[in-house]
Amino acid sequence: MVTYRQREENHPFIDDLLQQADLRRCIFIVSWGFDVPKQLKKLSRCHVVYHAHSAGYGFSVSPQVPILAVSRNTMGYWGMRSQNSLIYWLPNQLPAEVTNRHINRDIDVLVQARKSSEYVTNQLIPELKKRFNVVVVDSFVDDLMGLFNQTKVYLYDSAEYWVQYGLTEGFGLPPMEALACGCQVFSSVNHALADYLDPGENCHKIAGYATGYDVQRIATVLENWQPNSLPENFFAPYRSEQLVPRLEHILTELNQFFDYRQQYSSDIPSLTRQRRIYLFYKRIQTKLKKLKQ
Repeated sequence: MVTYRQREENHPFIDDLLQQADLRRCIFIVSWGFDVPKQLKKLSRCHVVYHAHSAGYGFSVSPQVPILAVSRNTMGYWGMRSQNSLIYWLPNQLPAEVTNRHINRDIDVLVQARKSSEYVTNQLIPELKKRFNVVVVDSFVDDLMGLFNQTKVYLYDSAEYWVQYGLTEGFGLPPMEALACGCQVFSSVNHALADYLDPGENCHKIAGYATGYDVQRIATVLENWQPNSLPENFFAPYRSEQLVPRLEHILTELNQFFDYRQQYSSDIPSLTRQRRIYLFYKRIQTKLKKLKQ
């Protein structure tokens, strides 16, 4: 772990590392979207990988920087925006302890205040509280998996939150954790949530037309409640047993790429604004030639 904003005890500081004579044996991984452009500029002479979560920050990545996308949604975004970069899918890990503990569930409905829409907070929750035991979490929880295991229905509605920032849901771990812990999940399906959520199959779409209709559907689930019993193979791509071999394969390819990059430059034209303009006029020109024939 390397710090870059301030020095921290027991961790190297980026400016000190960059004073070393030979960094060709190192690979730097940058992640925090807001700071990535500045870090890529600072590390321009080094081997760098961008670990991409949320998309929509507005910057581009050069072909010399491979991208690890935590969701297929994010991978698709970068596949269009940086089409000459190496791109890999490496989802977030779902630890083995994230599982159904088969304990008594005394919470009817659980909501985390962070990222929740005003609709959920101001309209849906007040109606649900009239009939059910609703718990709203607005602070850090030491054992969130324990809380999920005490819960029957989990609500997650992040679309409004991400629209405000012009960004995307990078992975959407809480709904997956809730599913793995046996909760019935009512969720939005924006961005990366659509990677694994399938309304009508493994979850329910929240904010469905009207508050009353949401209350009716949630009440039906609670009155006939059964734990979500998705098979373990549904979660297998996110467990370490499959992620570690995937990461090993990716690192092997990255080593090969950086060896190549040290000797050869990129010669594939990037889809810059100028090139898009060129392609647009070329397409118009081709159409006009056909009309003249």
